[in-house]
Amino acid sequence: MNTIIPWKTLVEIIKPHAPRSEPSKKGRPAFPIETMLRIHFMQQWFGFSDAMMEENLHDFDLYRQFAQLDAGMTRLPDESTILRFRHLLEKHQLAHSIFETIKDKLIEKNLILREGTVIDATLIAGPSSTKNAHKTRDPQMHSTKKGNNYYYGIKAHIGSDAHSPLVHSVQTTPANAHDITQAHHLLHGKEKTVLGDSGYTGIEKRPEIQEKFPETQFMICMRPGKRREIKTKGKWGELIHEAEKIKAKIRAKVEFPFRVLKCQFGYRKTRYKGLLKNTLQIITLFALSNVFIARKTLLAMA
Repeated sequence: MNTIIPWKTLVEIIKPHAPRSEPSKKGRPAFPIETMLRIHFMQQWFGFSDAMMEENLHDFDLYRQFAQLDAGMTRLPDESTILRFRHLLEKHQLAHSIFETIKDKLIEKNLILREGTVIDATLIAGPSSTKNAHKTRDPQMHSTKKGNNYYYGIKAHIGSDAHSPLVHSVQTTPANAHDITQAHHLLHGKEKTVLGDSGYTGIEKRPEIQEKFPETQFMICMRPGKRREIKTKGKWGELIHEAEKIKAKIRAKVEFPFRVLKCQFGYRKTRYKGLLKNTLQIITLFALSNVFIARKTLLAMA
């Protein structure tokens, strides 16, 4: 991460919005932007709260080294400093710029934005507790039914490259929004083919798709019941079944970024209240997942 993340470019994006680093009459000098950004990324990778991040900076020399904090420093960023930096990124919605900067680097290396896109969505659980002043759950999150189970939270929609699991588009909605309603936001416009699971059945008939992507071919997987039924209809049914297996194999790549978020980074539950703050964190996480997925290729090119 120290080698392949474009730190200088990201610092230049944040610099116009950050406080001055030189000392003033009002208090101590601010920590360098790159140091705070490195700490912010470590929070995302390891799922640390602000307080836990402060504690780990004190306890582990490796984290201090990565954050470029010298061994002889008399002070380290406390949880309030870490919180203020996150609020700075949220206020100016810089997560979008971070995502686009990393995506541009992947495009430059010819790793993303090719002729195929795979679209999908995943549920992120929200805190269902009502132990607060208003005795209610977060009004910007909703419940939805998947299979025989109900889930409460938000939904992350992504568009990824069909040749690799690198994400180029991210949208978030309450959990009860249907996947197909966000599909047009997940396409970059240069793809010739789009793949998706059976939740996107009928996507080519939607007016926003017909208007913006009339030349695009949509290869949507069949519903499991219909696929089992067709398989029994002789050789023609077997051919269709094999074609569905090929589509499913290509489409399955889109699941890998979700695996990185939920298993590698441990992001299985929303941390903040409201859709905006959680959206900005999810966008940052997908930017970092792209770097993580492409790390070996980027290291070889460095």
